[in-house]
Formats: sequence, structure tokens, C-alpha cells
Amino acid sequence: MKDNDSAIATAGIAVSTPDAHTAGDPGTAKTATAKGPGTPKAAATTPGTPKAATTAPGTHVGRGMLLAALGVAAFSLTFPATAWGLEGMGPWTVVMLRSVLATVPAGAALLALRVRPPERRHWAGIAVVAGGVVLGFPLLTTLALETSTTSHAAVVVGLLPLTTAACSAVRTGARPSRTFWIASLVGAVVVIGFAVQQSGGVPNRSDLLLFAALLVCAAGYTEGGRLARHMPGWQVIGWALVLALPVTVAGAALALSAEPLELTARSVAGVLWLAVGSQFLGMVAWYRGMAAIGISRASQLQLAQPLLTLLWSVLLLGERLPPAAPAAALAVLVCIAVTQRTRG
Repeated sequence: MKDNDSAIATAGIAVSTPDAHTAGDPGTAKTATAKGPGTPKAAATTPGTPKAATTAPGTHVGRGMLLAALGVAAFSLTFPATAWGLEGMGPWTVVMLRSVLATVPAGAALLALRVRPPERRHWAGIAVVAGGVVLGFPLLTTLALETSTTSHAAVVVGLLPLTTAACSAVRTGARPSRTFWIASLVGAVVVIGFAVQQSGGVPNRSDLLLFAALLVCAAGYTEGGRLARHMPGWQVIGWALVLALPVTVAGAALALSAEPLELTARSVAGVLWLAVGSQFLGMVAWYRGMAAIGISRASQLQLAQPLLTLLWSVLLLGERLPPAAPAAALAVLVCIAVTQRTRG
């Protein structure tokens, strides 16, 4: 059975019931529906069960939008932080260390809260998340940033909302409206035009790596958003990091022995942000936001990510802001406004 692309649904009488997959996360509960006036009172409530909180749909959507936006803000610092990390480490070292370090808080939280492992049916999706957002996207973008500026990489990866929406439509059976797709395509055209203008119209090796990164990341985002309807977002990325740990530990050991290492304040700060901010906390907020407002709608917020990254590139790396950035920013913000007013 295919999942819908929105986690918002209406029910009769919501009754909080414990969820095996949210053990240790008191703020997460499943809801059951009690129907009919003849339903026994004991079936609706049990002793010690807290009353179900009633949240207005608008508040639910607003919270999801805020969480997704916080995830985008965290991701916007990923490329500048990667550039900092590459100042003192090789690309494989940066990628493997960020994942290993991110597993520390994620694994500690899973152990401290005694979270049960996911059901067998969820492990395939978690493997896609691990391959897409724990290993694939970080590795491909880091290799691309060896020869590409962060500003150029940011605008190419600006195509991620469209690829995520398309992947979501295929995977979950979602059918966004025509207006939604038109606004998304316009945003993508703006991003492509900006990228072509910056690169002189000739794609290079870094562009190919970035395009490949788009595909694997879109798959990881789609599966993560789908899984976040069955378990809290922090558990989705937490189990993905744990699943990838044997690969990342072995990779880190090999990379540290083969690549030069020169620890500086900026390189250490960059890797720490990649591990804690981009790889863990940002993913937690992002997956919870996608679960609340739908994968396709949340993905459109990422149209703002390249523009935020351009700003950080200027402030943190001293890169020159491209002259076309203000016009691209205005066009992208208009596309975001249109997509967020359109129901899939």
C-alpha cells in the first residue's frame, strides 16, 4: 500500500496509545479512533493514559514548516563547513569522520532512551537513508568541492527540491497539482540558469558529481520522510548512522592513514558542524518537518538553501557574491510562496 504525501489526516476521537517505536520519546504517540456512541468508555481511555492533545491543523502545519525550515538552515551551512574541513583534511577523511562523530550523539540517545530497533519492514528504507544522506551525498559533494566553489555547488544542488518531489511522486504515489509542478519547474529553471551563467555554460567533473549527489540525496530524503511517519525523525537518522557505522569506521581508519591531516581551528570546527549540525540535528528537524507537511511541500523550502549558502560563502569564506544572486533570490522566494499555497 502506498503512503500519501501528507502526514495530516482527520480522525474521530484521538486516543493516545504507546508506540513500540517511540519508546523513550514521550512526545510521540500513535492515535486510535473510537467510533460510535455505543463504544464502551474503557475502550476510549485507560487508567493512567494521558488525554489526547488536540492541535489545530494550522498549528500542525506551521510546526512542520518551522521544523523543515530549521533543517534547511542547518543544511545551508554544510558546504561552507565542508570547505573549512578540507583546509586540513582529505575528502574521504572529512566524510567518514563526520558520520562517525554524528553516530556518537545519535547512538547515545538510542541507548539512553532504550529505543527498540525498527521493525524488519523498515530496515530497507533505513538502508536507503544511510546510502543517500549518510554516505552518498556527503561523499559526492565533498569530492566536488575539491574543484568547485561553494557558491557554484550551492546553486547546482538547488535542483534538489525538484528531484525530491519527483522521487516522492514515484515512491509514495503522491500527485501534486499542476500549479505545484509549474512553480517547482520555474524554480528549477532559475537555479539551472544561475548555475550555467556561473560556470560559463560548460558542465565539468564537479557538476557531474553534484548531479549524482542530487539523485542519491533525493532518494534518502524521500525514504526518511516516509519513515518519519512511523518513528520520530531523530530515530530515522540515528538508525541510519548506526547501520552505516561499520563502513564509516573502516573508512575513517583507512582515510586517516592515507590522507594528509593538519588540524586547524577551522577544519575541526567544520567537521564538528557537519557531524552535529548537518548530519544529525538538521536531519532530525528536516524529517519531522517532512512527516508533518509532506515530502513534496517540504522539499520546496530547499529552494532557499542555495541562497543561504551563498550568504554564508561570502561571510565565512570571503567568496564574491554573484551579481545575479538578488534576482535569483526574488524568483526563488516567489516559487516557494506559490508551492506552499498549493495543496498536493
